[in-house]
Amino acid sequence: MEVRTCGKALSSEAQHGLWPLVRGGLAAIGLAMATVQVAHAWGSEGHQVVALIALAQLTPKAKAEVDRLLAQEPGETLASVSTWADEHRNPTTATWHYVNLPRGNCVYEEQRDCPDGNCVVGAIRRQLQVLDSNASDDKRLSALKYVVHLVGDVHQPLHAGFQDDKGGNKYQLQAFMRGSNLHSVWDSGLIRNLNENSEAMAARLLGKRLAIPVMDWDPVIAAQESCRIVSMVGFYPDRLVGQDYIDRFTPVMERRLVVAGARLAGALNAALK
Repeated sequence: MEVRTCGKALSSEAQHGLWPLVRGGLAAIGLAMATVQVAHAWGSEGHQVVALIALAQLTPKAKAEVDRLLAQEPGETLASVSTWADEHRNPTTATWHYVNLPRGNCVYEEQRDCPDGNCVVGAIRRQLQVLDSNASDDKRLSALKYVVHLVGDVHQPLHAGFQDDKGGNKYQLQAFMRGSNLHSVWDSGLIRNLNENSEAMAARLLGKRLAIPVMDWDPVIAAQESCRIVSMVGFYPDRLVGQDYIDRFTPVMERRLVVAGARLAGALNAALK
């Protein structure tokens, strides 16, 4: 390969000396791209839909307290803070967004699956305790942001998936005319394929009937439900995601958003009573 700078070809010796720098730059770019492509549950649209569905089902008292806490950051809404936990993810909180269950066993075991409470189940429980406490308003606002986000996370099936493929992140495929992975398909691909904004989607989904309990729930229930969805025959598609997969699993994705929103409302209503 001939390398040029300012239109002049470099000598082979110069090219040889330059190549380690080029290779290092390419490696850095590749690492940055890999970091960007790590999927976050539901993407911004999905999290906003969950928050909007929950907002419509808050009691007047819970809504007033949510508004009071959010007033610490003027202009913020329940939907706008729904992605805050991803935007402020760090090595300490990274494991709060998911739980790994073994293939063939969707029964949650705390010591095995959530050591020291460092998984989405433990994180939701802790943050709800802070929200339902006499902690300072800034700590309760932080807890509110985590709860809004993490309740959405635990309902994204692949956030209770399997360790061996990093919740579908390592399962490469072609979807919607581009290279992707299964986690990204569920985070955003199926949602964006509907071509609706968050408000329109939330309004449409609010009319859907729920066939599973949403009150007095525990995040363990949602994690085990998610794991069972991931374990369904056909959940892992062939390497090309076709219209048959989209038609089959889009309704599943929509139900998870609806249930997440209803359960989030229930959790907030209970904590902010």
